[in-house]
Amino acid sequence: MPRALSSLLVAALLLLVAAGCGDDDPGSDGSGGGGAQQADSGEQACREVEAPAPKADGAQRRPRADLDPSRTYDVAFRTSCGEFTVRLDVEGAPDTTASFAALARSGFYDDTTFHRIVPGFVIQGGDPTGTGTGGPGYKTRDRPPASARYTRGVVAMAKTATEPPGTAGSQFYVVTGADAGLPPEYAIVGEVVDGMDTVERIESLGDPASGGAGTPLRPVVIEEAALDGG
Repeated sequence: MPRALSSLLVAALLLLVAAGCGDDDPGSDGSGGGGAQQADSGEQACREVEAPAPKADGAQRRPRADLDPSRTYDVAFRTSCGEFTVRLDVEGAPDTTASFAALARSGFYDDTTFHRIVPGFVIQGGDPTGTGTGGPGYKTRDRPPASARYTRGVVAMAKTATEPPGTAGSQFYVVTGADAGLPPEYAIVGEVVDGMDTVERIESLGDPASGGAGTPLRPVVIEEAALDGG
């Protein structure tokens, strides 16, 4: 079996194991052998920061109204590795984007971490507890089309293996590989339209030795997520 195909199968299995914790990133064999050094030697390095204290799990209210599909909504993330911007796919995932925007607007994502970083695959955050098990206290569902692909820069939502396709809480991931090879089961909230260099710096801080677990070499903090357009 070719190594690439084998890696995708391992990734799918890791997804099923991790999904019980609310994670949704399939591991890869990794390509970040010199990741930490790259993050520290670039024009803008990831700052050394302490992990924030865990936040309370749940207790958020699901938004009652969807976003206006005729408008453009961006969520700008300021992190300890720099900034990146996600443009929301309101038409493709109305309930998911309304929730994502409401959480950003409320400060839910502020002072949280990217708790799972798998080089060559995804970076995952959005858990207020930092454990991989937390969420907002409610779920949304926007089943993606059968043609959905999870390619570099796509931002999608995590779910457990037992939840229906398109189920989402607050945990999200940014695809860093060319194609994550995932089935069309994860609600696509949007895509990175600016700052992929920041995403790559974050990606480089995943420990390659941890495999699909995606253990960060040091904390990467979302300092602020700000909604533009709402």
